[in-house]
Amino acid sequence: MTENAAKRLKTDNGVVTIGTHNGHFHADEALAIYMLRTHVPAYAGAALVRTRDPKLLDECHTVVDVGGVYDAAINRFDHHQRSFGTSFPGRPTKLSSAGLVYLHFGRGIVARRLAQPEDSEQAGVVWRKIYESFVEALDAHDNGISVYDPAGIADAGLEKRFSDGGFTLGAMVGRLNPNWNDPIPADPVAAQADEDKRFETASQRIGEEFDRGLDYYTRAWLPAREVVAEGFAARPEYDSEGRILVLKRQSAPWKDHMYTLEDEQPEAGKVLYVLYPEKPTPDAKWRVQCVPVTKDSFESRKPLPEAWRGFRDEELDGISGVAGSVFVHAAGFIGGNKTFEGALAMAKKALAI
Repeated sequence: MTENAAKRLKTDNGVVTIGTHNGHFHADEALAIYMLRTHVPAYAGAALVRTRDPKLLDECHTVVDVGGVYDAAINRFDHHQRSFGTSFPGRPTKLSSAGLVYLHFGRGIVARRLAQPEDSEQAGVVWRKIYESFVEALDAHDNGISVYDPAGIADAGLEKRFSDGGFTLGAMVGRLNPNWNDPIPADPVAAQADEDKRFETASQRIGEEFDRGLDYYTRAWLPAREVVAEGFAARPEYDSEGRILVLKRQSAPWKDHMYTLEDEQPEAGKVLYVLYPEKPTPDAKWRVQCVPVTKDSFESRKPLPEAWRGFRDEELDGISGVAGSVFVHAAGFIGGNKTFEGALAMAKKALAI
């Protein structure tokens, strides 16, 4: 999809002009334009026009988040029209301009970073992961979709325990808009230039976060699949029911991959403890980490024993009966030992309690 879209890009003078709306800007068009200008070769050096004037937008090669048209064949990527209902494959959230641009160009962005063909399995895996972990939140924010159903929360009588400051990706960009009482240049041209400068800052800011995610998922998260799969397959070596997963080489991002492997192989059972060295050296200390009920949960499937929690070193040795103990967190979700053998002994004892 991305490759075909890129092949259609043609201009008379070689300069592509992207149009988007002026006025109050949002995270979705800020990211959409960053992705095009930074990561799609055909848009390198593209000019940006911020306007709501239909005549000026008609002159633009590509229009994002304004104009009332979604048609990738003519490079129009708006989502505000009443008839719009497109979502990312397999996801329910209606797309914003960020999601639309990522839908058509994101796989190519990922493939170039991986130096692989767009239709490769790895490019597809990372393309989907970045959507679900980053872009989808912007789509939901711009379309007024809450993380949880407000009616369900009200029916359950749930209330927030504290303010999180509203610091979302959308809020991060929103705060770069001028305040209501900031002075505005009297000259309309100067006022628009000031607004455009703020938008460029916002686009760069959200783009930097996107790039961090792109780097992480291509360089760290994806290679971790092999490490976790190796440990997942070797579980019977440590526990007949497969409840202990050992990452032999070093700690790696394991949660996403472990949950995926469990879903793919339900007959293999659930992992309760993950063991890994603190660093990739022979003398490294080892950690015993409890698997959360869900990826983002603070509740463990099986916390380390209550009697161990909050104790350290020799005192913990005596309580747990395992030599070389280093600590067990007061919340019981993680502990440590000086050796792999000690960490494994802690995990096995915890299973039996």
